[in-house]
Amino acid sequence: MSRTALITGASSGLGAEFADQLAAQGHDVVLVARSEDRLTALAGRLAAEHGIRAHVVVQDLARPDAARRVAAELAARELTVDLLVNNAGFGTCGRFEEISAARDHDQMMVNVVALVDLTHELLPGMLERGHGAIINVASNAGFQPSPYFAVYGAGKAFVLNFGLALRQEYRRRGIRVLTLCPGPVETAFFDTIGTRRAAVTGSFTTPTPVVRATLRALKRDRGYVVPGFGNAMGAHLTPRRPRTLVAAISERVTRKVLTTPEPAAPATPTPGPSAPSRSADRSA
Repeated sequence: MSRTALITGASSGLGAEFADQLAAQGHDVVLVARSEDRLTALAGRLAAEHGIRAHVVVQDLARPDAARRVAAELAARELTVDLLVNNAGFGTCGRFEEISAARDHDQMMVNVVALVDLTHELLPGMLERGHGAIINVASNAGFQPSPYFAVYGAGKAFVLNFGLALRQEYRRRGIRVLTLCPGPVETAFFDTIGTRRAAVTGSFTTPTPVVRATLRALKRDRGYVVPGFGNAMGAHLTPRRPRTLVAAISERVTRKVLTTPEPAAPATPTPGPSAPSRSADRSA
């Protein structure tokens, strides 16, 4: 019987590559994203090339009820999911006060809340069937504080720790959980974030080797994977403590994303003559 994989953010980049490689391995796929035209075209190609069933679920994962709506659509189509790929995500960069609060809110809804909610929706069914797997896409930005990527880096740190925790909870219950922590990948991520200078942690690679390494790591039941030798060395050799020092070093690396100079600190006012104190007034 065919296994079914659900991939979020499947319309392009890593998500489309996950769908392609999983379909090539014989998985039916459920493609989730906002772009109906892209999903429909991808579903048609995968079905034709690999002889699998490809389902399209159009959903904006920034909505608070996104995961519930996806689960309801799966139930209506009588689909069960054996592999959940929580790939959808985007980033913001720059000085925190200059980033739209609404944009950062949507980022957290997609990168963190939808990921957790979908896991809540689909993990119980995997447990009932006695098998399943989850791939959560984090980033090598999640290994240390990331100034000028404050919300993105913190969200990816959450994804990394969430995935590692779930792996320990469920590894003896038939569920594999793997966290992917890639470096810069040639995807629309950098178009969305607005600058290729956001690739501050390494050289670019393409989705194909990243997904290939991820699926290989899943078969080996790894806890997390950092594709690429340079990315892996940076992730494993970067010190974790003292945390404030690590954050300061990280800021020296990530400040290259800024497009304007650091704002000057406000001038310190020159103190004028001291006013008489109240006690002096009383003693006069």
